Amino acid sequence: MGERMERSAFENGVVYINGQELGNIAEIEWQKHPKFDGVFVKVLFSGKNSDEKMNAMLVKIEPNRELGDHVHHGQAELHEVAYGEGDALVNGKSVKYKPGVVSWVPADIPHSIKAGDTGVLLLAKFMPPL
Repeated sequence: MGERMERSAFENGVVYINGQELGNIAEIEWQKHPKFDGVFVKVLFSGKNSDEKMNAMLVKIEPNRELGDHVHHGQAELHEVAYGEGDALVNGKSVKYKPGVVSWVPADIPHSIKAGDTGVLLLAKFMPPL
């Protein structure tokens, strides 16, 4: 997990729910993705914090690694790319991921992300929560 990946607007950010501070993002631990090597998640808040409306997490994909093809049954997902570049495949269509890209993945749609040489850091939001 290169230091360059850590340098984003989220590095020293704070999570708020309904105006109440939940915590500093830097203090939340990265967790290894259970299925994909070189992929890490940092859960910013869960469904419990949002009346089961959504959850949000940072997803870090190391350089030249892949968040392989998968589906979230019953949950739509919104990606906001914060750092790096890569290629996403959403329902068979290619999407170039780079800072500033926002990508909506409807529920039950297969998708994957392959990071380029710099890796990818994105904010992923799930509705309803995972």
